[in-house]
Amino acid sequence: MGSQAGGPRATAPGQQLRALFYVLPPGESSFRTVEEVPDYVEKSIPFFIAFIGLEFAVTWVQKRKLSGRINDGISSLSLGILSRLPDVLFRSVDLISYIYVWNNYRLFELPWDSPWTWYLTLLGVDFVYYCFHRISHEVNILWAAHQIHHSSEDYNLFTALRQSILQRYTSWIFNLPMALFIPPSVFAVHLQFNLLYQFWIHTEVITNLGPLEWILNTPSHHRVHHGRNPYCIDKNYGGTLIIWDRIFGTFEAEDAKVVYGLTHPVNSFDPIMLQLRPLTHIWNTFWTTPGFCNKLSVIFKGPGWGPGKPRLGLPEEIPVITGKEVPFNPSVPVYLNCYAVVHFAVLMDLYTELLGTVTMLSQGTILLRIGFIILSLTSFGLLMENRPKAGILEIIRCLVFIGVYKLGYLRSQFSFLGYAYEVLFSLCAAFWGIQITKRITSSKDKHQ
Repeated sequence: MGSQAGGPRATAPGQQLRALFYVLPPGESSFRTVEEVPDYVEKSIPFFIAFIGLEFAVTWVQKRKLSGRINDGISSLSLGILSRLPDVLFRSVDLISYIYVWNNYRLFELPWDSPWTWYLTLLGVDFVYYCFHRISHEVNILWAAHQIHHSSEDYNLFTALRQSILQRYTSWIFNLPMALFIPPSVFAVHLQFNLLYQFWIHTEVITNLGPLEWILNTPSHHRVHHGRNPYCIDKNYGGTLIIWDRIFGTFEAEDAKVVYGLTHPVNSFDPIMLQLRPLTHIWNTFWTTPGFCNKLSVIFKGPGWGPGKPRLGLPEEIPVITGKEVPFNPSVPVYLNCYAVVHFAVLMDLYTELLGTVTMLSQGTILLRIGFIILSLTSFGLLMENRPKAGILEIIRCLVFIGVYKLGYLRSQFSFLGYAYEVLFSLCAAFWGIQITKRITSSKDKHQ
């Protein structure tokens, strides 16, 4: 497709939809250069929203309840946005390293426009994903990054967007052998397709896909992967295909009702804490574990390892599932849920505008916008936990927005919303000021 180098190629909505299911054929997704490859992930955002809405509707019809919770959904979306922020500043480390090896060390060059190259890359990217995914569960330091994706105790399309900001800085090395012969443009397409395919399998709406269950990774197979039931642990690592699990003995069919999340739940919606706490745990365990070899084992053996235990830990130490597990769900007033949804929608507007105009912005403006996004995501996490200090952070966030927006460093996609945003954030700053004043006054009265 296309024979001249240039900017990213445009994609029709139908093509973008098919990319989401990995059914965009070679003739429509082969490019000579990396620069021509569309950003399929970014262009899929409207489809993510549409499918999440469809999942809500289907779940309501089937079970008379929604497919998720506001606090967990906002947490997953926050982690998804956080994971994509480095791409705003510079090209993906996967592509940078891949292109470097290709330019300097490739052994031979497969034709970029050959269907054989396209299908070989499909298999190669998926096999590498299986290997890295499996190692990410079996090596503690890698699990510290990957566990974020498993930290939700719900299983829905929001969960698919729950990604680690750190994982990409360890996965790139596994792709480098392909750079010895597969063109970067072909790799860049399949890297995105493999990721996009895994979006729609994060659902309980689809039960079984019949014969396709033998070949493809499906919602049923992936539900097992996200389970914390003993029979689910370290199973079904495949991305697009399930054949690797069947070949290497890590396949497990869905059986007993799956309980989702980590074996030891983190009980937090704070996106920064979710990223850093596992690393803190490894750091503390490293220093308290005696013996140099044992210290190395803390880093490079499984997350369940301990002195005197097998590499991956003891299966009998996995907590038993009773069926009475209750997800972390702090009591939050209805108005606070509404507040969080409205402000998250505003943040999505600002984030989307940043993605669309990043090439026209100064580095300082980009960093300022990223800083505000991170501040907002952190504040939302604290609000969803109903933390006492969340109000203080919200006042700071609202005042920062007003100042930065007035100076022109923040912009909405829709210029007519500018005044409405200023009014909204001014009222919210006043609201939180009143709430904090009441709390301080009440506290003083109790101590008198």
